[in-house]
Amino acid sequence: MVDSQDIILKAQNISKQYRLGLVGTGTISHDLNRWWNRIRGKEDPYLKVGESNDRSTKGSSEYVWALKDINFEVKRGEVLGIIGKNGAGKSTLLKILSKVTGPTTGEIKTRGRIASLLEVGTGFHGEMTGRENIFLNGAILGMTKKEITAKIDEIIDFSGCQRYIDTPVKRYSSGMTVRLAFAVAAFLEPEILVIDEVLAVGDAEFQKKAIGKMQDISRGEGRTVLFVSHNMAAVKSLCTRGIVLEHGKIKFSGNIDDCLSVYSGNNSDSRMSNYKGKGIIKKAWIPKKNISFLDTLEIKVAFETNIEVKKLILGIVIKDDSGRELLSVNNKHYNQPNLNSELVKKGEVLIAINRLRLIPGKYSIDLFFGDTLVDLEILLDAITFQVSDNNNSFFLSKINLKNNPVFHENIEWGLQE
Repeated sequence: MVDSQDIILKAQNISKQYRLGLVGTGTISHDLNRWWNRIRGKEDPYLKVGESNDRSTKGSSEYVWALKDINFEVKRGEVLGIIGKNGAGKSTLLKILSKVTGPTTGEIKTRGRIASLLEVGTGFHGEMTGRENIFLNGAILGMTKKEITAKIDEIIDFSGCQRYIDTPVKRYSSGMTVRLAFAVAAFLEPEILVIDEVLAVGDAEFQKKAIGKMQDISRGEGRTVLFVSHNMAAVKSLCTRGIVLEHGKIKFSGNIDDCLSVYSGNNSDSRMSNYKGKGIIKKAWIPKKNISFLDTLEIKVAFETNIEVKKLILGIVIKDDSGRELLSVNNKHYNQPNLNSELVKKGEVLIAINRLRLIPGKYSIDLFFGDTLVDLEILLDAITFQVSDNNNSFFLSKINLKNNPVFHENIEWGLQE
């Protein structure tokens, strides 16, 4: 049982209703109906109507529930990932948590200051300089001038905007604005840090830096982070627990690996119910421990299913340590008939990438196991490996790895049943 003293944020029956097509709550007749019910001590009649927030379908009601009956708790020092498709209600939930807007029903209970980064330039005044905006945001967070002054050098250094810090923010690029806004939110020590998709605006270097800072905030400083992103590699590396939103409701809540499995299976057909999104891939590994530039990289994947797979498709995605996809391929691309055996239930696939063109560094591999066009299981960061430096500088200098980092014409696939 969780100690109530550890709970820093609690959402109870949060719902948010919007009226489509118009600004405001509705017509005069709707407002009169609300007023009449309120003075009689009755419920708002328009809370009983409204459809789920499915943006892809045409509805008959002019009211929509952007969020409906959301309940969850967040412990101190926890990093909660909130994932879902566009329009699932993620940003609406964060705006309610940040008190930018209020819920239609329900309540949020928090302990401590909340710093939010919901949109590029949130809380920044364009006519004020970066330095002035730091003091403005700090004051909004309840910090004293002395506290802000003690942190300002760290904030400016982390943001990388030293040269422009005394320039009005309206002249900043979107990336520079996000850098400074994140630095302010992270270094002014709020108890709860709320981050929406805005980090995607930053470059790869800053995203990596920001994720490292959020890890320090949660693990080292014991503060809480709520993180929304479509970068599943970042979510997996940063978050300990997650919530999957769909049509304004919580579809799943649990550990982050299970959340990613549920989210990744959203586009699959009803056969996914036989697999629960996990358990098919029993083992995935790289037999050779030391890998160098132009070596052969062998990847082995052992699988077992409870029903027969008619047309086995195994896909791999190799990513660098910043999450950038370098190679995405499956056996169907290579027209490998030996993987299209009928009625396979168990086996081991060997993928051999000859003359590996990866520069020294850390890499990870996502696995996609499917039957024809259906992904039956997706494992993100299933394998991690490192390419060592074999001092082959001649080959490195002759190949433009920046623009074409991984292009392989020679990949072999094999299946042993």
